Amino acid sequence: MNRPPEAFVRVDEERLLNFSIACFETAGLTHEHAALISRLLVNSDLRGVRSHGTRTVNGYCAGFENGSLNPRPNIRIIHETPTAVVLDGNGTLGYLPMVRATEHAIAKAKEVGIGMGLVRYIGHYGSAGHYARMCNEAGCIGFSVQGSRNHGNAGNQDPKPQLGYFGNPPICFAVPSDDEPPVVLDAATCIMADYQRGSEFDALLSMIPAAFFKSIGYTAVAHLLGGALTGFTEPAPEDTAKWSIPQGGMILAIDIETVVPLAVFQAEVDRMVNDVRETYEPMPGTDRALLPGAIETERTEQHRNEGIRYGEMEQESARAASERLGVPLPWDE
Repeated sequence: MNRPPEAFVRVDEERLLNFSIACFETAGLTHEHAALISRLLVNSDLRGVRSHGTRTVNGYCAGFENGSLNPRPNIRIIHETPTAVVLDGNGTLGYLPMVRATEHAIAKAKEVGIGMGLVRYIGHYGSAGHYARMCNEAGCIGFSVQGSRNHGNAGNQDPKPQLGYFGNPPICFAVPSDDEPPVVLDAATCIMADYQRGSEFDALLSMIPAAFFKSIGYTAVAHLLGGALTGFTEPAPEDTAKWSIPQGGMILAIDIETVVPLAVFQAEVDRMVNDVRETYEPMPGTDRALLPGAIETERTEQHRNEGIRYGEMEQESARAASERLGVPLPWDE
């Protein structure tokens, strides 16, 4: 899904940002809320993460319009300690509450070395990399995951679903660098992509079981840290309980300066990134040996200079939002 599209139109970053903002405002969000979500979605498009970019605008707006998501949330602190804060997301999408939680986590990390932000009662929070990258910008290491309620209960499905494909929540580790691209593992926990199902993939369950056992474990940990740890199984306040609120989110910030000078740490990150690039053979089917985060950095620069490559699935979603909400498309047809 996140491969560069073969057929596309090029869309200017600013026009796409304004289109997304207008759609969300029409769906009932304040300008500040609409601008925040839109900025993060366009960032995903810039990085080439098409699955979590502005193609989600149409579906998100529909959720605000049909009442399954709260367009005007009252985000507030439920619990706070010197190292952690828990927020009530009040039934909205996870973007705004998670940004607020990340701001709290970074502030606490700057005070005591480590800070954690947790959010209950939210919808989808998008790419985990949004929040972990915020930590990087503040000189911190970032780690974020999202969890959903009742995950791990397959119900009465017959036949039972295969455990090897157990869940796929977002997870991100972001490590800041200096001159080289940061190391950002912005991914999902399942070893297989959502579209990789069928007999040819089922054969891998027996061929490389260790890989599947690892992804099963990553999925369980992500859901528990991004869900159970937030306390989202506690009864929600009355003004939150009426919304569709199946998920939670967690962000952890580690202030590097509290344990080692930032420049010393970043120099070692730069060394590793450079040494991998210069001393390893690339993976089969690729022409360079790169660590996670490098491609996203390159694509962001390319898309800012040349325009975002907007594929057919993005165009289809944008047209649906444009027609329903009366917002002009961000490219000339």
